Amino acid sequence: MMRILHSLPRTHKLLLLPVATMVTVLGAHKIVSTLEDTRYEHDTTRTDTLLVPLEPDTSPGVPSLTLDRAPVSKAIDVASRAVDATREHVPLSQLTASEVVDIDVIDAAQASRDALASTTDTPDTEPMPHIDEAARHIAVVLGTIASGMLASDKRLMADATSYEDVSEAELELFDEGPIILEEEIAANEPFVPEWRTYTVQSGDTFTVLAQDRFGMGYSDVMALLDEMPEPELLTRWNVGSRFEYQLDAEGTLSALRIMSNPRDGYLVKRGDDGTDVSTIERAGESTQRLYAGTISGSFARSAQATGLTSAEVAELSHVLEKKLDFRRDTRRGDRFEVLVESDTIDGQSLDPRILAVKYDGSRMDLTLLRNAQDNQFYTPDGVSLNPSFNRYPFDGQYRISSPFNPQRHHPVTGRISPHKGTDFAMPTGTEVQAPANGRVEKVGNHPAAGRYIVIRHDNGYKTRYLHLSRPLVSRGDRVTMGDRIALSGNTGRSTGPHLHYEILVDNSQVNAMKVALPEGGSLSGEALASFKRQAEPVLAALESGQTGTVVASAQTDGENDDEDDEG
Repeated sequence: MMRILHSLPRTHKLLLLPVATMVTVLGAHKIVSTLEDTRYEHDTTRTDTLLVPLEPDTSPGVPSLTLDRAPVSKAIDVASRAVDATREHVPLSQLTASEVVDIDVIDAAQASRDALASTTDTPDTEPMPHIDEAARHIAVVLGTIASGMLASDKRLMADATSYEDVSEAELELFDEGPIILEEEIAANEPFVPEWRTYTVQSGDTFTVLAQDRFGMGYSDVMALLDEMPEPELLTRWNVGSRFEYQLDAEGTLSALRIMSNPRDGYLVKRGDDGTDVSTIERAGESTQRLYAGTISGSFARSAQATGLTSAEVAELSHVLEKKLDFRRDTRRGDRFEVLVESDTIDGQSLDPRILAVKYDGSRMDLTLLRNAQDNQFYTPDGVSLNPSFNRYPFDGQYRISSPFNPQRHHPVTGRISPHKGTDFAMPTGTEVQAPANGRVEKVGNHPAAGRYIVIRHDNGYKTRYLHLSRPLVSRGDRVTMGDRIALSGNTGRSTGPHLHYEILVDNSQVNAMKVALPEGGSLSGEALASFKRQAEPVLAALESGQTGTVVASAQTDGENDDEDDEG
């Protein structure tokens, strides 16, 4: 086995150094003692044990090897030279003082062996056994390692130093022990409040909750309620309602977020400078719904039967009444389609808008589309549903004998009697014209107003004409702008020939000479091109009945015919 060890390369020998180190745990002196005992292994009279004295400062066990670290290349070089030194002669000139190994014990053993051999030439005396060179070789290696040559090599410790200059202030940071990075980061991280949700329980009141959970005093609660635009959101709770809140580092309410409906709400922020309240408006997902129905009875009930809400039916009626007289123009079996757009938030539909309506009737076919640019309705060709409106219901110029005046004194009674129209002084029999398209709603005779006419126009406005000498139209007639409708006169309670003219907006009289009138007309140029591009998918939805959402339809054949006169 020793021959195999000698034949190994230098690097492989280094792998045996840990094995040699373990052997030294038993004490290098025991190995030397064993070598000495071989001299007396045939001497049966010898019973004592050879003890090799140790140095006073040496402790049994592992030799005192320093833990100084050196570069691997230097350690390998020193270890290699230590091993090679046991196999061949190394000139003393190449050894430093720390590398000289005391091998007097080995030399003494060899000299004793030679002396003994020279005195035992007689046949009666057995020759001293020869110490195996391999064993002596290993002993020298172990002795070399035990001497601490590797650890005490001054060249390995020559570069040992410290490059960090630690100040007194920095040392004080570690007075309480080592710094744990995670704990230090958590301690120095600023407080960031998080949103929490509270669900209203039975018996909850904001005043009590604010004091128990939000760290607020009674005066703070009252001040917050004074700042709220809708304080009932906090004073009138419904079980199951939710709101969100934030607490500061001290556990006091810092922010409150509460909604009055899925879209609108308020954000309350409390700070050192007071309470700030801002509005919240959530954006919903636009959803389109197509409804289809058949007239059977009143239009309103037929529309509601399709699933339209009351608000949607009201808007639809307002759009169609500008062109369609529900009492005269609708017939059983007429079909209609309505495309409604709304914003969906948390599964609820909000702010419904009529995008388009198509009416296929026995007396009228009508298709109307909303223009996103001005929010007005047009035909597919861009003709406005609200045609232009003339300021004066006649040709020529006539003097205003009595203007619109809510504080006017009545010329006959002398009392304050508001004048809610405009009087034009004109000879009896002057031609009166329709200022805009519409339908005649009333024709009658009144003791004070005399003969009169009421026209409901396509834009939703109404006009009234009083003190006429003769009406030229009948109730239900369709009129267009400029048509002759009556002759002026002096009937009823009047001080002279004149035309009393009124314009009503939302059934309220307004100053006909100052009210803003619809410009109407048709779209043209780029406005018309943009409208037609917008109208293409809407018209396609009306034709195909496909919008990508729910399509509802209904036919109410069970309605009574006597409801045809309902509006």
